[in-house]
Amino acid sequence: MTDQEPLIRIKNLYKVFGEKPKTVMPLVHKGISKDDLLAQTGHALGLKDINLDIKKGEIFVIMGLSGSGKSTLIRHFNRLIDPTEGSIIVDGVDVMSLSQKELEEFRRHKMSMVFQRFGLLPHRTVLNNVAFGLSIQKVPKAERDAKAREWLSTVGLEGYEEQYPAQLSGGQQQRVGLARALCTDPEILLMDEAFSALDPLIRSGMQDQLIELQDKLHKTIVFITHDLDEALRLGDRIAILKDGVLSQVGKPEEILLNPADDYVEAFVRDVNRARVLSVDVVMQPPINRLTTANIDEALKKMRGWDEDYAYVFHQDEYQGVVTQDSLEEVCEHSGTNPPLHECCEDGPTLQPDMSLQDALPTMLESDYPIPVVDADGAYQGTLCKEGMVEALANSNDGDAEAKTSNAA
Repeated sequence: MTDQEPLIRIKNLYKVFGEKPKTVMPLVHKGISKDDLLAQTGHALGLKDINLDIKKGEIFVIMGLSGSGKSTLIRHFNRLIDPTEGSIIVDGVDVMSLSQKELEEFRRHKMSMVFQRFGLLPHRTVLNNVAFGLSIQKVPKAERDAKAREWLSTVGLEGYEEQYPAQLSGGQQQRVGLARALCTDPEILLMDEAFSALDPLIRSGMQDQLIELQDKLHKTIVFITHDLDEALRLGDRIAILKDGVLSQVGKPEEILLNPADDYVEAFVRDVNRARVLSVDVVMQPPINRLTTANIDEALKKMRGWDEDYAYVFHQDEYQGVVTQDSLEEVCEHSGTNPPLHECCEDGPTLQPDMSLQDALPTMLESDYPIPVVDADGAYQGTLCKEGMVEALANSNDGDAEAKTSNAA
């Protein structure tokens, strides 16, 4: 993702349900509560002053409890619901300015939607369900069938082309729904509680598949859920709604570590942070890096540091850790002056995207902070026990916190 203009921009969006919503907007702007608005006017406040920028290629999760307005919000993106006030800009186009015919074309080519209850056509085969959007676009049958077969293979349903929805499991039906949404090659995928009707194991598998597909496709996905674990697992960024108002928008780690209000804090209180947070979120900057092969030069550097250890790199490849005492001993007792990388102890490394839960056993066994290196071997930072303790301070994984604290 880049700093380019957002693909979707929602500005000052309000939605009031009732017979004459425009007439009650002055009360809404004055700050009347949702309950008072309903009691005084018979109108329901669905959304209040929503402002969102969604970047191209990200999975943007909108979450909240039932009645928070999340499904109402996503239906504004393709104008299944019209706002009472506000603007919806998609790829530079004001969606509110589109005629009915332009809106139909916009929905056919720009966005696809995956629903909670699958939304499959029961009397059409799996192949024809997946190809349905292309048939609406008047794509020739041979071409649309070929694309539908390709997408069925992509979601792991090759061989099911002639089955009917009723013959499939819930997870398989949702895979058909996902293949159908992707078959028209939309730029934006709207997923409204798409996995919430599935059993936990099947749901987890669908989450895995969505992540794998996104790594290949780089679609812009707006994903609605009431499940915080799902939001944290899938979302590049998360928006949390309460009673039609945005409480917080941020990356998963920002939501976890810096909740904006009591509502968000209550949401994240019981999250297992060790499973959600990654090493790069809590690591410290790189320190004590030695690249020289000369022990005397290495000792000269180390004597100027507060710590008595250093990380040795040879031709940009991590070799291990050395201590000042061990190098002093080499210089004092050895008749030779071996290269520095031959004097270090083997030491573990961590990768930036590793979860703290996966990093914890390695961290507990190490006497020193552990260097973090990326896939190319570049030194990114260090992870220390104190940093892990602080990050996990409010985790529900009490055993992990206790073990880390004792080891520190």
